[in-house]
Amino acid sequence: MARVVVEVMPKAEILDPQGQAIVGALPRLGFDGVSDVRQGKRFELDVDDSVDDAALEQIAESLLCNTVIEEWKVVRVS
Repeated sequence: MARVVVEVMPKAEILDPQGQAIVGALPRLGFDGVSDVRQGKRFELDVDDSVDDAALEQIAESLLCNTVIEEWKVVRVS
């Protein structure tokens, strides 16, 4: 059994309204010095040895992200 993390983020050229809302709220809460925030998604999957990198790529591309506006990365953590 292994733990896999799939990180999904908006592509750099895509506007991130949630991130912009956070940037706007930080100074009002007394936090200065943050110029940009990008909000993404993190998925943690427990997989057995039969799940290879190709299968993980298919899972990420077909189910976990919208490849038109998001990019993803698979990280094996254990």
